[in-house]
Amino acid sequence: MAAVPADGPSPAVSGAGGAGQAALDLECGASAGPASEEERLARVALSRVVEPGNSVVGRWLRRRSAVELVRVLRVGAGHRELRLTADRLGMLRRRLAEADPVADLARARELGGRFLAPGDAEWPGQLADLGDAMPTGLWVLGSGSLRLLALRSVAVVGSRACTEYGARVAAELSADLAERGWVICSGAAYGIDAAAHRGALAVGGMTVAVLACGVDVRYPRGNSGLIERIREQGQLVGELPPGEHPNRFRFVLRNRVLAALTRGTVVVEAAQRSGALSTAQRALGLNRHTMGICGPVTSELSNGVHTLIRGGGATLVTSAAEVIEQIGSIGADLAPLHQGLARPRDLLRGPAAELLEAMPAGPSGAPAEELARRTGLTLDQVLKLLYELCSLGFVQRAGSHWRVIR
Repeated sequence: MAAVPADGPSPAVSGAGGAGQAALDLECGASAGPASEEERLARVALSRVVEPGNSVVGRWLRRRSAVELVRVLRVGAGHRELRLTADRLGMLRRRLAEADPVADLARARELGGRFLAPGDAEWPGQLADLGDAMPTGLWVLGSGSLRLLALRSVAVVGSRACTEYGARVAAELSADLAERGWVICSGAAYGIDAAAHRGALAVGGMTVAVLACGVDVRYPRGNSGLIERIREQGQLVGELPPGEHPNRFRFVLRNRVLAALTRGTVVVEAAQRSGALSTAQRALGLNRHTMGICGPVTSELSNGVHTLIRGGGATLVTSAAEVIEQIGSIGADLAPLHQGLARPRDLLRGPAAELLEAMPAGPSGAPAEELARRTGLTLDQVLKLLYELCSLGFVQRAGSHWRVIR
């Protein structure tokens, strides 16, 4: 391992916004401002030494510096606050010996990327809601400020093996949201994730891919072209250092960042055991808005979403306007009410409406006497109403009969 100091100051974990981050600052006694160079190097090293979301390390970093943690791990003497077994401590120590944070940072700079630590101006303050599971740091590849992008973002997730219906809905929904200035976040996987990213890219919108691997690893390989387009037009974000590959557990851990980073999560299509549901559950636990798209009741790929909605874990949405109503400004982003097209005859009330409904649909119509028997009105009332309806263009007279104008 290179260039990680043995000791140093406590980390500056003050974020660039958000009440959750401010509360964390008070708890930790942290000072405002970005992390020192020593602290940044230590966090880069930890991103390679420990798996994402490690609560033991997270608990330490809420109170102490990453520099001090690196020193403890290097010495291998243990610490009462770490609560690590000898075997676990030995494994972390071996990983630390192989880590080279200077080289990792150099690799990120070669790619045009950067490493963000809590306290940086670009650090999204809402990640503090993850508590002990807050990322040690984030690797970012792409232009723009991640903090500012996250302030107006929504996660669109779903099954990898999606249907044509699911892919179309995800793409159209994401395109509509992107055209309204919202940032689309997803995981760059096959299926719904890819459709969501493509929908945003198609309209020149901003999209962020939260990866379960290093930002320089194109996974899945079949989406290499899409991931490169996201890098050029949006951002690639991950907790793992360059060169790290994904595994099943890292996908699950990635979902907590996706849920915390965004204002809300929309599940487009998900089976009962879909990984996309874990993102929804994370969002629920973080008090984020959770939404679901209804699919065909015969589709197993929508069963998970239907169960989520039916159990009260998600709000049913059908359009970008309804999504924005959930995650946008209270009272200012209300979706229009769904209603059928109004017809002129809908404005009729009372006897006139009853008479029009009583008239036969056929071209021959009916005489006034028959209409009086059908409605229970007097003949004079029927004749008066018929001429009124004729003036309004609803009926016409043909000899002794009256018929509806189609």
